[in-house]
Amino acid sequence: MKTEDYFFNIHDLSRGIQRELTEGVSTRIFPGEQAMLSVVSIEPNARGTIHSHPEEQWGFLLEGDGFRIQDGVEHPVKAGDFWQTPGGVDHGFIGGTKGAKILDIFSPPREEYRQSGKGYSSAN
Repeated sequence: MKTEDYFFNIHDLSRGIQRELTEGVSTRIFPGEQAMLSVVSIEPNARGTIHSHPEEQWGFLLEGDGFRIQDGVEHPVKAGDFWQTPGGVDHGFIGGTKGAKILDIFSPPREEYRQSGKGYSSAN
């Protein structure tokens, strides 16, 4: 790979792998060998599906606001907030009135996210 293949910009996500997670929730994915970055766009008031996976996940709310649902509890979040989700914990997100943009980091990478598709897992 060329050096420039390792550099990206949050305002141009076109090189990421596109995935439609559910109605009103889409992502662009940037996989690495040991970790994976996902930039999730959530339309106003859209609800992400509650799900879990074995990989650890960190999330950082870049824009907007909403509710991070984790282990059955709705946590109000605003731009600048970030959180950790251990593997195996049920979680999701509800976008606020202006929507939201989240940067998620997974370790290890989620194998089903290495290709475009729909849903939160290869079973969708």
